[in-house]
Amino acid sequence: MASGTQGNGKDGTGGGGSDAAGADANVADANVAEKAVAAAPATGETVRVDSWIWSVRLVKTRSMGASACRGGHVRVNGERVKPAHTVRVGDEVRLRHDGRERVVVVKRVIRKRVGAAVAAECLVDNSPPPPPREAVAPAGVRDRGTGRPTKRDRRELERLRGLGAPDGGPGAPPTS
Repeated sequence: MASGTQGNGKDGTGGGGSDAAGADANVADANVAEKAVAAAPATGETVRVDSWIWSVRLVKTRSMGASACRGGHVRVNGERVKPAHTVRVGDEVRLRHDGRERVVVVKRVIRKRVGAAVAAECLVDNSPPPPPREAVAPAGVRDRGTGRPTKRDRRELERLRGLGAPDGGPGAPPTS
């Protein structure tokens, strides 16, 4: 083979694209690990449970995590905890949030909020699957340009939505 030409990889002279893709994946894994280590507390430093559940993106804000703890929605190893309770590797954290219970095991303790990929490396999610969403047809969707609904249209829309007149009037659902 002349100099300046590229091999096809069959004879061991280059051209193997799979090695480059594997190297990129290894670099990405290393970056995730580095970010998790950077977000970890200093040696001997502890992390509060409200801060940890915020750091691993179980709640949107740290104050939401603190209010969930105060409301009794957070349990660590089966016990209700205050926001200042410390978490350790191996603890099971149960969080009731948005009508769903999340069960996670602490794999790595971090104190700073990190990206979703890094956060997934810091916990083991043992949560039950979320309930299926109900497929409901949108009630009361009107075509564009049809104008204001008439009284009859409004009553039909209310009937479809399950609303009725509160006084039992002509639009109210029948009572038995």
